[in-house]
Amino acid sequence: MAKTEAKKGRSLEGKSLSYKEYRKELCQLHVELVKLQEWVVQTGSKVCIVFEGRDGAGKGGTIKAITERVSPRVFRVIALPAPTEREKSQMYVQRYLPHLPAAGEVVIFDRSWYNRAGVERVMGFCSDEDAVKFLAAVPLVEQAIVASGVMLLKYWLEVNEEEQTRRLEARIHDRRKVWKLTDMDLKSYSRWYDYSRARDAMFRASDTAIAPWSVANSNDKRRARLNIITDLLHKIPYEPMPRKNVTLPKRQKPDGYEDPDYPFKYIAEKF
Repeated sequence: MAKTEAKKGRSLEGKSLSYKEYRKELCQLHVELVKLQEWVVQTGSKVCIVFEGRDGAGKGGTIKAITERVSPRVFRVIALPAPTEREKSQMYVQRYLPHLPAAGEVVIFDRSWYNRAGVERVMGFCSDEDAVKFLAAVPLVEQAIVASGVMLLKYWLEVNEEEQTRRLEARIHDRRKVWKLTDMDLKSYSRWYDYSRARDAMFRASDTAIAPWSVANSNDKRRARLNIITDLLHKIPYEPMPRKNVTLPKRQKPDGYEDPDYPFKYIAEKF
């Protein structure tokens, strides 16, 4: 495992983390994520990262921070819509299985099969009996996933009531974020303790030795992102892979080529 300063992580507790400091730390972690990407590709490793948490916990921002500087062909983000009528008739986890990583891939689930233990249970999209059956079966499913050679990491982002309220209210007033606030968010907002009970039941059933849950304090988004990336880099046994020395080749000679007299339709340069 690469023993870099970024991978070891720095103690930021008790300090105000400015945007400049955050970007500096994140830049170093991005370098390590690129090394991880090269290792995954060259070794044919398979990595699956699951993100769960309440609405507004910061799952999307964390995933964006992870994938900002890596290839979308290697780091695939899966955020499935509501199931179709056909999918509703299938075994519950069936629609998630085709998205699991093949060799040389990192798959990130922005919400996952744990929807059944969370939003579906709380909002009445499945019965309590369905949720209990799911929680009884999910450790066996994850055991099979891990046995197939997939490194499975599961993160729960924990946000408190006050911070969740602040973030959801920001979605109301910030036109860049209005798309994030759905009717389901509004309905589920009032059911804080139902979600707490569902979370607790999920942990009791699925926090196993083979696929444990890691909980991140996400009240501070910047710190949470840095902490999560640092943690996953520690948990994946990647190594820096050899790289060829690269130099740009000489360009060909024009060999009679001349720029065309063509009326290119340039966009307006307002900036």
